[in-house]
Amino acid sequence: MKFKLIVAVVSDEKTDTVVDTARKCGGTGSTVITNVRGEGLKPSSTFLGLTLEGQRDIVLLVVEEHMSRHILEEICKAGRFDEEVGTGVAFQIDIEDAVGLTSQIKTIEKEIEEEI
Repeated sequence: MKFKLIVAVVSDEKTDTVVDTARKCGGTGSTVITNVRGEGLKPSSTFLGLTLEGQRDIVLLVVEEHMSRHILEEICKAGRFDEEVGTGVAFQIDIEDAVGLTSQIKTIEKEIEEEI
């Protein structure tokens, strides 16, 4: 079984939406790294040296490769990444090998059987 890592950098208020959407689309778990800083095309506004931009989170999802594109597209829609500037960005990376996923693989195999 091959896996992809979906990395989503999202505004704080979109984190739960992204995680819930990924789960509904077949994602079996996630890791959220909170309170990160990102900068888009325009530098953040500051006031007395403090940024006025909201908090960002990183959502990491290890998903089966056949499901990865669908999950990526659905979290983009749910998070409104293309409609609202600064809400988030997501991408996927190939995973060469992974361990510790035994319980998740059983669930993934059942879901893939239904799709194939």
